[in-house]
Amino acid sequence: MSLDLFHGFFLLNNKNTDTMMNMKRNVCVLLLVLTAIAASPLSLFAGWNPHEENSAQQTIRLFQKTDPGLQIFFDEAYGYAVFPDVYKGGILLLGGARGEGYVYEQGTIIGRSSITQINVGPQLGGQAFSEIIFFRSQADLENFKKGNYELNAQASAVAVTAGVATNSEYSDGVAIFALPKSGLMAEASVGGQKFSFKPYYREVGSENDN
Repeated sequence: MSLDLFHGFFLLNNKNTDTMMNMKRNVCVLLLVLTAIAASPLSLFAGWNPHEENSAQQTIRLFQKTDPGLQIFFDEAYGYAVFPDVYKGGILLLGGARGEGYVYEQGTIIGRSSITQINVGPQLGGQAFSEIIFFRSQADLENFKKGNYELNAQASAVAVTAGVATNSEYSDGVAIFALPKSGLMAEASVGGQKFSFKPYYREVGSENDN
């Protein structure tokens, strides 16, 4: 075997190895997402935990720091749902996403929500991002609180960068923003996302009961 031929074979073998490793990694991401989707749903009433509110507030501050212009949405929206961690994965013709979050009404946290998403079609790779959905009116939030809320297939989340809120607006009563955990993101495909909602209960004598 000539040196050039051997070198070409070596490069091809390395390329195939890298491709296989990427496919294995994407399969692992997808399996984790689908396993989470198949997990037990939230209990009928979710118990309030102050640590969860801290997680939501940290995510909110990160969005506001990235684009201070988002403050107008926080000020004017009737409510919003905050998802600190949304994980999305896909391989070949199947993909999915999963996330857990918290719902606010008039600035007060009122319950938990979960995201599930199944996509069918060519796709490859994984994504991790935070997501916030603003509800323009009380009616829009009440519709979400019914449970089994679903975004239409064309829905997309605006990737948060400095100044992006200036040119963003509501569509069908909601405005959706996403912040990648790492790297850059043009937009996040959120079409077909489905949401559960479970209201909090607070034990008698908790710090919010007067």
